[in-house]
Amino acid sequence: MTPRMNASDLDARRAALDLLGGCLDKGQPLDESLARHEAFANLAPRDRAFVRLLLATTLRRLGEIEDVLARLVDRPPEGRNAAAAHALRLGAAQLLFLGTPAHAAVDTSVRLVESWGLGHLKGLVNAVLRRIDREGGALLGDRDPARLNTPQWLWDSWSESWGEDGTRRIAAAHLVEALLDLSVRADAAFWAGQLEAEILPTGTLRRAAGGNVADLPGFAEGTWWVQDVAAALPARLLGDVAGQRVADLCAAPGGKTLQLAAAGAQVTAVDISARRLQRVSDNLARAGLSAEIVATDAAKWQPAVPFDAVLIDAPCSGTGTLRRHPDIAWLKEPADVARLANTQARLLARAVELVRPGGMIVYAVCSLQPEEGPEQIEAILRREPRLARAPLTPADLPGLPEAIDAAGDLRTLPSMWAERGGMDGFYAARLVRGT
Repeated sequence: MTPRMNASDLDARRAALDLLGGCLDKGQPLDESLARHEAFANLAPRDRAFVRLLLATTLRRLGEIEDVLARLVDRPPEGRNAAAAHALRLGAAQLLFLGTPAHAAVDTSVRLVESWGLGHLKGLVNAVLRRIDREGGALLGDRDPARLNTPQWLWDSWSESWGEDGTRRIAAAHLVEALLDLSVRADAAFWAGQLEAEILPTGTLRRAAGGNVADLPGFAEGTWWVQDVAAALPARLLGDVAGQRVADLCAAPGGKTLQLAAAGAQVTAVDISARRLQRVSDNLARAGLSAEIVATDAAKWQPAVPFDAVLIDAPCSGTGTLRRHPDIAWLKEPADVARLANTQARLLARAVELVRPGGMIVYAVCSLQPEEGPEQIEAILRREPRLARAPLTPADLPGLPEAIDAAGDLRTLPSMWAERGGMDGFYAARLVRGT
């Protein structure tokens, strides 16, 4: 007898179907959708964890899933029937990559499309998924996961920067779920023991992903916060900031603000989104730290007194974070990179006016696209005679000298520290303003 599915199984998959449709059909970033999706919020913790895993897996492996489905469905459902195509993607992800039993993956997918008002397509969904269940390994065949799951424009861009082999290593790293990285205020050795974490050479703690972060020891007290090891590096490039006035531009969600405040800086956190700044304020309060919060467009901001240092974590395509945000691969395109590059140039130009003579600017993006990283720095150095590059040295990046590029800037790649679980792709440059 086929085991009976309970209501929560179907509710979880209904939420996943709605969220996947919002992402792929409407271009809605997954994290933002999860934060405001009422049905997802009402699920039990176990079901929310399943939905997150299912969506991340579907998006991370979407190229392979599409390749399999293209061989089984002559005319994919579209228009008003598009939800059935998403149900097929979710079902295929469960069968091919999550090891979900057929009775759960197939039967709930059939019930899902029926509950969506697409009962006329339940026969198609049933037949396709049962064939995937029978022939999954053969259907995947002698595939190239790294290539299939990377959009062509990204593959071409990365190949130009890092060659075919380097691009393949980056793309392969994106297929591995990211571990949980934590920045700790003090006593890393103690908290590594409490959290069953490894201390990375740069000081970040790393532990296995999974579970509710808020339930971990030290969270409520604000002794640490979630921050990828690469994301923690730009703020450290400012050196000793104790007592200095530091502007953190585009500050939300606030990891770098917390780093700077914990290091003794007088921080002003600036972001255009008051809603996102509330999260920064909440995290500061939890950690017992303080910073001035300013909700404004940083490119137009005019404070009364220049700062000793400015950190810009500029808005970017986020292509260095596909390990954590696989939806970005399918939501972004070259036009987005060009548009964001204009914003980055404006922020850099403004930073020159915000920092005092002799002060430091660190510019960072979580992008692998050269237009958003080194090309921005070369352009501002050509335009602005008051600026000079301050190259990094191995002492700035303990245990990670390979992340210093030929120009002396920071360049991390997802393929770095692969044996430790990888890292996000970040670019950062350190500049000093002359008189």
